[in-house]
Order: sequence, then C-alpha cells, then structure tokens
Amino acid sequence: MAEGNSSHYQVLRVSVTATDKEIKQAYRKAARKAHPDHGGDAEIFRRVTLAYETLIDPRRRAEYDRRYAANTPAPGRSGAAAYEGPASGSATSAGVRRPQSPRNTAGDAPVYVPAFDDPNEVPLISRAEAVQQVHGMPRRRGIFGAEARIQRETRTVQLISKQVLSAIPAARLINGLRSPSDNNHIDHAVLSGYRLALVGSMLLPKGAYAWDGQSLRHGGRSIAPPQLAHIVRHMQDLFPELNVTGWVVLHSPDGNLHEPVIDHYGKSRSGGGVEIVNGAGLARGLKQFLSSGPAPNTVVVPVLARLLRGMH
Repeated sequence: MAEGNSSHYQVLRVSVTATDKEIKQAYRKAARKAHPDHGGDAEIFRRVTLAYETLIDPRRRAEYDRRYAANTPAPGRSGAAAYEGPASGSATSAGVRRPQSPRNTAGDAPVYVPAFDDPNEVPLISRAEAVQQVHGMPRRRGIFGAEARIQRETRTVQLISKQVLSAIPAARLINGLRSPSDNNHIDHAVLSGYRLALVGSMLLPKGAYAWDGQSLRHGGRSIAPPQLAHIVRHMQDLFPELNVTGWVVLHSPDGNLHEPVIDHYGKSRSGGGVEIVNGAGLARGLKQFLSSGPAPNTVVVPVLARLLRGMH
C-alpha cells in the first residue's frame, strides 16, 4: 500500500524485511537529504519522518504491514508529519486543484505529532507534560561557583521564557540536561518543530568582547566559553531529523540585555555551530532560528520525550 505514491519502504529505500538498524541508517541518510534546512523539500521530509516513525515501532509496523499486504487505505492521520496526498495547491487525479492552505507559522497554536487523540498511538509522555513550555530549573551542582551559575542560568530561563516562548507557543524549554557525548551538563535546550538550540551562559563584566569563532577575547585576555561544539555535533547525530545549533549568552552584572558588546570577526561568525551573543542577541537569534524552520508550530512528542528523559 502506498502513502501518496510510495510506501514507507519505498520512501526510505529499504526492503520489507529490513532490520531496525537498516531502517535507522536509511532514515539518517534520507532525513539529511530531504531536510529543508539542507535544501530539501518539506513535503518529502514529512514523508520520510512518517515512514521512520511507523517502521521503527514494532506495533505500528506490524499494523502497517497488514494494510500494506491487503492494499487497504491507512486510517486517518493527523499532525505535521503525516502525508495527506498531493501538496496543497497541486493538481489532484481528477484534475481539480486544491485550495492553497495557509503556511504554518511560529505564532500558530501547537500541533502535537503524533496527536494525543489518535487511538492507534500510545503516548510517550502525558498531555500535561507536552503542553508545559518550561521543564526543570537550574539546580545546585557542586560547591564552588554554584550561586553565580544559578544566577546566570536563572537569567537565561527568564529571558527565553519572556522573549522566545511567549512568541512561539510550540517552543519547549528543557533545563538541566546531561550531555549524551561526555556526561557533562547542558544548561538549556529549546525545541520547536524540527529545530533544537542548545544554550549555555556566562556572567561577564560589561565592555567590548571579540569572538572569531574560536576564542573570546576581552582587553587582550582570552576567555574560554562553554564547550558546546562537540555536544552540538553529537546531538545532531542522535537527532538527524532536527537542525541542531549551539548558543552561548553573555550576561552583564546589571542585567542590560545589550551588554556586553560582542564584535564578531574573522573567517566565521560561529565555531562548530555555536554562536556567542548577549541577551538581546539570544532573544533575536533564537526567535529567527526556531520560527524559520519547517512546521515551527509542531511539538514532536517523541523528541520531547527523549529530551525529558535526559534531565538530571
């Protein structure tokens, strides 16, 4: 049975006897190629994601295989990941053009994928957890510098909540994650649709700073920012369906969002996918990054559930 013109197996280019490992490998390859952020097509990307979510789950795959063998239509689906036939505005088999549907925007009400009212789905987390925009808070770790760390992390939570979550209802802020690459801490992660931003922070004196993509300098002195680049790369490997970036926000002692002033220069404005910004830059940059992705009003429940399981 085909979804649109192709079955899930055809979409991922695997056989009907493919193992979970083969399906995962095929999905990573197809997702990278189809992802809109890499020049792919959003509709193809949705089909790839739906195919993977169906075939990687034993119960859903068994049900799909029964329909596939019987060549019967699939039950109704909802959410941004479901493929609903020809794209809006395209010609149907009867030669009638469907009306152009409005594009989902970051300001729209959240859509949950898979939907919580789908009788064929077993929710990975509760609806109450999925609806919640902020998960966890800064926690005391160790003895030295704990108060300063909690202060800057609390500022970051407040900044993202006020400036970003209020503008993007589907955005979810998860605080206090453990890095899957080296078991270190990830202060904050912001998920919206198929984009994920990892955020670290520093509390530094006001003044002018220079960032060349590798080192942060102030008054001739080099300052080591949080090492996020390798974590970003590892999270990108774990979530090939997402576009993962890293951000380090510099807070000033007096809370001025426009301080410190950061001058970006050199060959690249970022180092390994990491941006160094002040508070105003973080609010502006995160909103632009999250809202410009595919289906920005979508809450991808399986991804959110995996992130919540990684909290301390």
